[in-house]
Amino acid sequence: MQLEVLVEQFQKKDASAFEKLYGMYSENICGVINTIVKDDVLSQEICQDVFIKIWNNSSNYNSSKGRFFTWILNIARNAAIDEIRSRSYKNQKKNLSIDYFVGILDNSNEEDSTSFDTKGLRKLVQNLKEKCVQIIELLYFRGYTQKEAAEELEIPVGTVKTRNRSCISQLRENMDAK
Repeated sequence: MQLEVLVEQFQKKDASAFEKLYGMYSENICGVINTIVKDDVLSQEICQDVFIKIWNNSSNYNSSKGRFFTWILNIARNAAIDEIRSRSYKNQKKNLSIDYFVGILDNSNEEDSTSFDTKGLRKLVQNLKEKCVQIIELLYFRGYTQKEAAEELEIPVGTVKTRNRSCISQLRENMDAK
């Protein structure tokens, strides 16, 4: 069956058309979502929500504005971004320390010559001043925005920006010295 006909049936709330489209696209959509949220279970939940959303809003799809897959993909991408921006997601990630992320690298079984020497990375970060460790942990390992980091550390946003540049420069110098 041609895609245009299948989409038309879907827009008329034909459940079998929905099932076929789900079968065609769900794996790819879930994969795209997982690249953003980096959690298999959460990706599956968001994917289900996306397909419910497109079912409920099927009349909004207009083939003259783009392909059907692109329409679903944009909805999925926005849903995934909304999730990672949500307070619950950020609060969950706030509890993870820098050691958690370095530990993930330590447990990697990849024999890639371009992988980081995690002990060296840990040592480089530990050699930074405490204020640098805090800034790097919040901005790079926990995904805070500069504004959120400023609120967490109770300092102005400009100070966060300045420290970030200074700390990254210091980290680069330490790496070059190795």
